[in-house]
Amino acid sequence: MTKYIQRHSLLTRVTHGVVAISCILLAVTGVFVFVPSLGGGIMGGEFTQTMRMLHRVFAIPFILVPLFAVLKSPKGFVHLFKEDIFGKWDRDDFAWAMKFPFYLFAPGKVHMPPQHHVKSAQRLADGALVFFCIGLALSGMVLWLNTGLLPDGGMKVAFSPDTLLLAHLVHDVFFFLTVFVGIAHIYLGAGIFQPYRGTARIMFGDGKVSESDAAYHWGYWANQEIALGKNVTEEKDDKNAK
Repeated sequence: MTKYIQRHSLLTRVTHGVVAISCILLAVTGVFVFVPSLGGGIMGGEFTQTMRMLHRVFAIPFILVPLFAVLKSPKGFVHLFKEDIFGKWDRDDFAWAMKFPFYLFAPGKVHMPPQHHVKSAQRLADGALVFFCIGLALSGMVLWLNTGLLPDGGMKVAFSPDTLLLAHLVHDVFFFLTVFVGIAHIYLGAGIFQPYRGTARIMFGDGKVSESDAAYHWGYWANQEIALGKNVTEEKDDKNAK
């Protein structure tokens, strides 16, 4: 029997999954919006227009699903910002952030201090991604409204040239920043980095993490959860063998 700790709820996992998938699709379609000649030169003008429309379609779940999650669980939203992103750092948090660059290249030789529910450096990355995504959503809505909500250009809203220029700049800058931070997030979260192997289950599975993995990655949080016991279950090893 192996002990598992429930780390993320179904709402958290669904929200994360929808945002992650829609973000990838937005990045792919966004390339053809950012460089229209790319699609036109390869597939023709209709292909570029299709990518533009799909870019708007994928933006809908990207914006609405997180808003639904906030309304569904306002306490979780407050906890995300108050503890998981802007939580106060202790000595171990600073030590972990300082050691992390060396840990990436020699994980077997660098001892990392215990962490709370979210690791210190991850708080910075998560906070940046949330900020970038909000900026993308707001600037994208300005650009969308100005070009019309429908294919025929209906429901246009006029904005000044300066506003549109700023919206384009914000959208483009946050696009590249999101892609950059997102690649690092995928590298760690998807378990490509060896010490994080198998952790994809936490967000794209049942949301559980084994007691040993929890103790290794989030020592303080694991001890608290085990002491409370309400989110801890035992499962047969053969059932969860990878």
